[in-house]
Amino acid sequence: MINFKMWKTALTTIPNVSQEEWTGLDVVSRWLVMTRSAVTTVTVFSCIVAGLLAWRAGGFHFLPWLIVTIGLFIAHGTNNILNDYTDFARGVDTDSYFRTLYGPHPLVHGFHDKKTQLVYFVISGILAMAAGVYALFYTNFDPIVLNLFVIGALTLLFYTWPLKHIALGEIAIFLIWGPIMIAGVYYVLTLDWSWSVVLASIPVGLGVVSINLAKHIDKMEEDRKKRVTTLPVLIGQTAARMVDIVALLATYGLIVYLVFWPRYFTPVMLIVFLAGKWLFYSVGALSKPRPAEPPKEWTAWPIWFAGFTFMHNRNFILLFMLGLIVDTILHVFHLAGWWG
Repeated sequence: MINFKMWKTALTTIPNVSQEEWTGLDVVSRWLVMTRSAVTTVTVFSCIVAGLLAWRAGGFHFLPWLIVTIGLFIAHGTNNILNDYTDFARGVDTDSYFRTLYGPHPLVHGFHDKKTQLVYFVISGILAMAAGVYALFYTNFDPIVLNLFVIGALTLLFYTWPLKHIALGEIAIFLIWGPIMIAGVYYVLTLDWSWSVVLASIPVGLGVVSINLAKHIDKMEEDRKKRVTTLPVLIGQTAARMVDIVALLATYGLIVYLVFWPRYFTPVMLIVFLAGKWLFYSVGALSKPRPAEPPKEWTAWPIWFAGFTFMHNRNFILLFMLGLIVDTILHVFHLAGWWG
């Protein structure tokens, strides 16, 4: 039976499920759980930002936006499926490794075998590729779209290995979920490459990479033992924490710049500062070494830094989109002349 309740749960949290529960789930619920869809929704957020900016520019078209958004969401999930398969096959993901402690890992927990994991990967990959092919036909095989398609495919295939193992995973995350995805979807819709859109996409990319970097700090000792050279493993915990703090602060600094210097945004975008409480919590946590044990009230261990940055980004991106909706309406209906 289709378990719509699990769909909702898997899209908002990372649920822990038993073997018995897994057996009773429908195929979509299994896919949502194994791909950690509560996290992959950041892809949908990036696509919404791109769609709003395209609408603001007079180039929004719903059907191509919807197809590309669904395709990118599936592509993100496909990457997570391959990530789990690759790390399991290489002996990185084990029953005591960080990845298996904060969410179900179908291979480690014995829910299914490697062949089944590959079947999920292939089917997901075909669906994601179909959306990419649609975008190519929709834009008459525009060379920029073709290049973005290739970049996306290569990142999906090679993020887990070797990019994550040579301290390039974090920069790839920033580029994909910021400039490449947002400016890329914007370009598919408008056929206009806009450096202003690239600049406006950077706060979103910084928000996403702040979570990824925080997670890699959380598990850097396990990664060092497994010889997975993420950026925190390469530069050390202190430097990595400082980099994450800079990323978080730069997110807000860039929005202030876009509001007051080129006036690309109206001041309504300053609504993102309502996420300041979670920014304060995140910076406060990152300013100190990771504790050896969690506080009694902390239920997400071994996630520590990533817990703060995830909650910050969830609040920030929702406020960013709310502000962008109002900002877009002001521009579309020619009500922003008082500022721009």
